[in-house]
This record gives sequence, C-alpha cells and structure tokens, in this order.
Amino acid sequence: MKRTMKRITAALLVLAAVFMCLSGCTPKEKEETSGKSGESISELTVSGLDIMHEDEFGGVYIKITIDDFNAYGFEYGDSLDVSFSNGHMLAGIPYYNGYYTNNGEPLLVAYPGYPYIKACFNNGGDLWNVAALSEEDTADISLAEKGVYLDIQDARNISYQDEREQFPSDEAFANFRNVQLGNLKEGMLYRSASPCDNQHNRAPYVDRLAAASGVNCIVNLADTEEKISNFIAKDDFDSPYFKSVYDRGDVILLKLNMNYGSDDFRTKLVNGLTAMAEHDGPYLVHCTEGKDRTGFVCILLEALCGCSYQEIADDYMITYDNYYKINPESEPGRYDVILESVFLPMLESIVGDGAVDLAAADLAVYADRYLVNAGMSPDAVEALRGKLTK
Repeated sequence: MKRTMKRITAALLVLAAVFMCLSGCTPKEKEETSGKSGESISELTVSGLDIMHEDEFGGVYIKITIDDFNAYGFEYGDSLDVSFSNGHMLAGIPYYNGYYTNNGEPLLVAYPGYPYIKACFNNGGDLWNVAALSEEDTADISLAEKGVYLDIQDARNISYQDEREQFPSDEAFANFRNVQLGNLKEGMLYRSASPCDNQHNRAPYVDRLAAASGVNCIVNLADTEEKISNFIAKDDFDSPYFKSVYDRGDVILLKLNMNYGSDDFRTKLVNGLTAMAEHDGPYLVHCTEGKDRTGFVCILLEALCGCSYQEIADDYMITYDNYYKINPESEPGRYDVILESVFLPMLESIVGDGAVDLAAADLAVYADRYLVNAGMSPDAVEALRGKLTK
C-alpha cells in the first residue's frame, strides 16, 4: 500500500511539473522532510511566474490559479518568501484565503473568486508601485515555514454561499438593510451588496429591494463607467431599476480601494459624499459585497449622524450574521475577533486618537473633523448631515 501511494505521489509530481513547464512556470523540488508548525522546511519553490497589476484594490496578481498553486503543497497558514525578478522580496509573509493581516502588513492571498493568487499590503500601499514592478518582471515563491499562521487562518477563515435558498430572506441574501440608527431618518439610508455586479448572484435581489424602497441616489463605491457598461452588456444582467437610476445620472461612482488610510481614498470619498449631499435621498451605499468599503463609509455616516458606538458596531456586524451566521450567540469567539481586528481599526482611523474612549465619545465630532481635514467643506458636511438626519 505504501509503495502504491509513493508511485501515485511521484506520478502527481511529474504531472505537476509538466503542467508548470507548459504554463511557463518551473517548480524546484528539494529533499522533502516532515515538519511541525514553525519548523523550516523550505523544500518547494515555484519560479518564473508572470505577474500583473491588480489596480482596483492595489497589489500584484501572480499568474497561477489558486487551485494550481495549492496543488503544489502550499497551504493556508504557511509562511512564504515571495521574490520578484527586479530584486524586491517579501520574506516570511503569511498565506491566507482572506485579508487577515493588520493594516499595512504584507500577505499572499487566495481570495475566493480571484483569478490568481495575489501579493499585497492589506489596506496599505500598492505593492506594484512600492516594489517598482513592471509586466516584464516575474515572481518566485518559496515555502519558508509550515503552518506558523494557521491559528489566525482558522479563526478568520469564513466563506458564504451564493445561492438564495441558503438564506432566510431576500434581504439577508442581498445584505440589504435600512440603516435606522440614532438620528438617521427612517427610510433614508440603505446599504447592500452590489445592484449591478452579479458575480455573487445578488444584483437582481438588491435591485428589486432598492426599487421597493424608493432609492433615488446610489453611491457606488466599487465601479467605473467602463465596468458598469460591461455589467449591463452581460447576459445575466437583470437590474432594470439600477439602470434607470444610472441613466438619469443619480449613480455616484467612486472606485474606492480598501486602503482607507490613504490620501487617495479620503479624496475620492470626500468627492463622493459632497456629490451625495447634492442629491436627494433615499440613498443606497454599496460596493461589491456591501461589507468592507460599504462598512467603512456607513461607519463614518452613522458617526456623523450621532449614532452611538454600540449602534454602529451592531450594524457593522449584521453583515457577518447575514453572510456567515456569525453573531454573539452562534460564534462569540469569531465575533469578537472580527469586531476587534476589522471594525475597530476602521472606527479608530476616523477618530484619529487612540486615547479616546470610543464607547463614551461624541463620535459626530470626530466624523465631522475627519471629513473637514480630508477636504470636505463645513457647509457640505452640514448639508450631508441635514439630508440624512431627522
């Protein structure tokens, strides 16, 4: 039996090598050893991988699919060395299937739905520019240590289904809700997944819910005119209400990445919120999933409109209940990890003072200051608050 397994393993390695040669990549196998978590077992290097700029969120696509890369033996939670042919290197970075590092830290990510694995800084600078890369450069990836980041991978590893029947309601599936907190007017501010990008099968559901809610202005945090034209041209496009709002000029396009600490993010956000104040509601704010970029913008708007820390935190975490069934009762450990590692850094970046007691602070003061410091006029800030509040 052992001999048979060795033959099967050898055959698989040969097939993998043939595939990589055909695709322009070269796997270099060294003597294999068994290693526990934290032990160096750098037996595997995959060399000569083509790269391309991923400019929506900022980073470097390394042109090998997630499945093909994992087939070599790389596993989530491993520590990897990523070297580019121009000499830039990322040593000992974690390999995750999500953005689980702290803001500004590097990682190799195999995010579900991505065409390739990606090297990047999480909510930080654009690695493509930081490393001064070009499309003529290539990447080598080596295993540094096995499983050293596995505890974080296991705690943050969550995924959701894209089938409506897996969810209790259209609203939960579409991550669609009225943000009715603090001084916000009822039926004035909504948030959701995308009503136009149907990669997760949610757009038609969002579209119908937006129509039923009388949404008049849509703040699209993710897309460009070119992308929307491509969505509309697809056979599965079924969002007539979105198209009617778009055609009359009431969709505000921001194309935000998730580096909310950058000047570019703040500038685009201020331009978008200034335009939002010039439109009449009800408003719908969305990105692709309605989770990260939408989460940040809604935290900011809710704070501006006098919502409490607890109200803002509760609303943010509804998304994780909708998508992943994570709430204080079902998975308190994961709930707390997400609150502390994802939500809190967003709110703290708006407040800008680590010494502030967020639970007791007047968050409206800090949201107002954040927007003015980012370049929004005080009159525009008051106009926006006036549109949203009672």
